[in-house]
Amino acid sequence: MPLPRFRNRPFAVLAGAAALCLALPAWGPGPATAQDQAAAAAVPPQIDTRIYDIVSAASPDRVEADIRMLAGFGTRNTFSDTISETRGIGAARRWIKAEFDRISEACGGCYEVIYLNGLVTSEDSPRIPQDTWVVNVLAIKRGTVNPNTYVIMSGDIDSRASSGSDAVTDAPGANDNASGMAGAIEAARLLADYEFGNTVVLAGLSGEEQGLWGGRHMARVAASEGWDIIGVLNNDMIGNIEGVDGVIENNTFRVFSEPTPVTDTEQARARYRVFGGEVDGPSRQLARYVAQTADRYIPNLDPIMIYRLDRFGRGGHHRPFNDAGFAGVRIMETHENYTRQHQDIRVENGIEYGDVVEGVDFDYAARMTALNAATLAQLAWAPPSPAGVAIGGAVQPSTRLVWDAVDDPRVAGYKIYWRDTTAPRWQHSRWVGSVTDFTLEGLVIDNYLFGVAAVGHDGNESVVSFPRGQIPRGR
Repeated sequence: MPLPRFRNRPFAVLAGAAALCLALPAWGPGPATAQDQAAAAAVPPQIDTRIYDIVSAASPDRVEADIRMLAGFGTRNTFSDTISETRGIGAARRWIKAEFDRISEACGGCYEVIYLNGLVTSEDSPRIPQDTWVVNVLAIKRGTVNPNTYVIMSGDIDSRASSGSDAVTDAPGANDNASGMAGAIEAARLLADYEFGNTVVLAGLSGEEQGLWGGRHMARVAASEGWDIIGVLNNDMIGNIEGVDGVIENNTFRVFSEPTPVTDTEQARARYRVFGGEVDGPSRQLARYVAQTADRYIPNLDPIMIYRLDRFGRGGHHRPFNDAGFAGVRIMETHENYTRQHQDIRVENGIEYGDVVEGVDFDYAARMTALNAATLAQLAWAPPSPAGVAIGGAVQPSTRLVWDAVDDPRVAGYKIYWRDTTAPRWQHSRWVGSVTDFTLEGLVIDNYLFGVAAVGHDGNESVVSFPRGQIPRGR
């Protein structure tokens, strides 16, 4: 009996992702093929219940305490006091390191906590009035399988008042960006008792308000030392739910991502024109991964994917990593309130200006932190993304994908994803087992975009790899 049809497409193509992941014996009448039999091998779980434990452990009270502590340093301007124990960026970064150290001590030294220093001079930028040490604070949990493979969550240490070079005026920076920094600290707590195959880094970056200097320095170190970075989750403002547009909303967030790497060659860009891929670079795939995590593990927190590097005309600390060729995204609240950003604390015409603690929703900030921790955990448990993905199927009633086997003991097999060419996120998927060559019968290559992910025995998946080549004739 033939499969029912809808708009001239096989019904199996339109089935939901969960059904497709069950690796049905065949997509039509007739006996199962060899590749179907291979796919019928043990299917990994669709969820990892440990992620639910991580998400439920996120504490609004701890996040609130950390935000209040950071805001309590008065100002964390990049040029502010570095000697005082109670005021300025020096006191703030020492407290952050001490907090990371306490978390590490409680888990038996599971984190390596370091300062990462870079000197920025007045010759580097007119926004730097004098030579200044930009000091990042990192908590590093080394991977047991691939220690040189990194997943990174960052928040910003520094704050600012109306003037970015004002080192004296109070600038509590409660939401921008004590919320993101508190999120990185809380994520360190949430992940402390787990062991990961890939290395996890929780980072406090400095000098953001004067030109993203902390991120620039860390990206340079990563490039020079050959870090294999899966992705950077830059959290910049994750605690405000009341927008300047008058909307109050606590159940959505935005994730910004560049479409393709700026480091791509002209040859790669020429391929996009013929084969597609204009919106399928590593950072965009990372954004889709974050969105999928929210849908799967975070109740009532809906992702909004923004097809843009960052807010219009503005920047964040994922950009230096993107500039160096690494995948990175910005995760933040949906509705910004500009009266609470980059403002001296004051009241004018009945409007209260200033980034104070009263403008932060701690429950929302904790859920955003849980989202980050869940994403980090999955990526740190998952095997690497497949390399060498190529695709073929011109003038055929099927689409074929081939890829290089991932050399990692955690690999259980692979999953193929596809979506309409106009869809922002992956719509369908199919578990294909431990193979590196698979043909999707009944799917015409012209009408969809495709990708491949590696899947671990625990069900955690890599970021999807988009095909970057065409299968040679005769292969």
